Amino acid sequence: MSTGAWAFLVAVVTMAGMAGLGIWYARGRIVTVEDFISARRSTSGLTAMATAVASVMGAWILFAPAEAATWAGLVGIIGYGVGQAAPIVAFAVVGPRMRRLMPEGHSLTEFVWFRYGRATYAVVLVITLLYMFTFLSAEMGAIARAVRLVTDAPLLLTLALVGSATLAYTVYGGLRASIFTDNLQFLVMVPLLVLLLAVAVSRLGGWSDAFDPVRETAPALLSLSHRPGIEFGITLIIAILAANLFHQGFWQRVYAARTDRDLRLGFFTAGLIVIPMIIAAGLFGLWAVGRGLISDENPASIALFTLALDVLPGWALVALVALALALVMSSMDTLLNGMASVFTTDLPRVRPGLAGPALLRSSRIITALLIVPAMAVGYAFDSVLYLFLIADLVCAGAMVPVFLGVYVRRFGGTGAAVSSITGIAAGALFFPTKSLAGWWTFDPLTDIWHILASGNLLGSFLVAVVVSSAVAAGFVVAERRRAGAGYDFAELARQVHGLDEAR
Repeated sequence: MSTGAWAFLVAVVTMAGMAGLGIWYARGRIVTVEDFISARRSTSGLTAMATAVASVMGAWILFAPAEAATWAGLVGIIGYGVGQAAPIVAFAVVGPRMRRLMPEGHSLTEFVWFRYGRATYAVVLVITLLYMFTFLSAEMGAIARAVRLVTDAPLLLTLALVGSATLAYTVYGGLRASIFTDNLQFLVMVPLLVLLLAVAVSRLGGWSDAFDPVRETAPALLSLSHRPGIEFGITLIIAILAANLFHQGFWQRVYAARTDRDLRLGFFTAGLIVIPMIIAAGLFGLWAVGRGLISDENPASIALFTLALDVLPGWALVALVALALALVMSSMDTLLNGMASVFTTDLPRVRPGLAGPALLRSSRIITALLIVPAMAVGYAFDSVLYLFLIADLVCAGAMVPVFLGVYVRRFGGTGAAVSSITGIAAGALFFPTKSLAGWWTFDPLTDIWHILASGNLLGSFLVAVVVSSAVAAGFVVAERRRAGAGYDFAELARQVHGLDEAR
């Protein structure tokens, strides 16, 4: 058989194997809706680490870091790695606090509903679903195109297979099956990425020789003072931190950790592991530039695959497909189960009395239905980068106001909603058009600081965070001048309950 045929066969076996193992593991373990969406206090520190790494890693790491490296350089992909690790570490800090406030909690939207009220809840619900749906669609589109690059398989065929395989165990086993398969996928993806990196370095003549063409053709890409890379790295740290704090899949895993110690150990370790994984994937983009492989026919977005097809042997390409499938299934099941969890947690408030088997059935139906529009978007758009950037900006504008209420009593729903919307609007003034260009000019502002220009992403994200923080601080100061003790955090524990009993 050809390399493409072998690769497609391995893809099918990988998908079927993960689905089968996930279903096997979940048999007899999913009895209640709590089992399905929370798996409360069931994971050790080691399992928390594996599921956090597997959840944050997706097929995107085979595209985005290498693409970024082609213009942002080494410092850009270092920033990418730090940015991806930042939210995981943040959960290790804010997660235990949320567990103490809401011992029976499930989601960030649940916290916002009871802490801030309906207006802020509506804002956060839209933010959460927009970000997670965009992520899911991007993952489906990425894996379909990744498999097509190596095997020439039609996009629809890959979308149907990976969607069906992931749904099979996610709909049946929920979060418990997702965490179990995350462990398996972690054991596959890390060794395969290390193996592919080692083979690529060997085929390029060794570590030093691999970078020699880059030093000759684009030395700025290897400089740690490369300004575009530095600005890009800072942008990603803000954007990824903000976006992933609204990722319900991680909040599920916060509550799944057995103890606060397991949570901190697992998430801190996961953050350390993620950084070299992102950098390793990004190096393929640098090497592709050095070898002159980036062109109109082979754009930077597929730099890793362009280099792989140029230098890797057939068996390594087959391993690359297996890696891509492990990556995409680990993130897809997290996203599907996370979005279903948001709906399931909120359904009893819309339909009082819905609980137990009926709520579990509704959760499974919602999980299955989510895959259809995600497949359509993944198929229709070669890139959902702009949608990602919009979702990231919205998250950045709401980040400080939403999480300020986790620690500060004298800050209410009006302040959270107004400061979030104000921050988002301020950041939008600097946000680029769909072509990633500016839409206005004002030289006196740009002369103060070059990033304060229309279309500058760093300026957009910084303005969103700074303005929302300033407005939120104003509300806190105003609230402290009023009589009263502020919000009683004990209310959260009294109001938030499990989902298996009708209320």
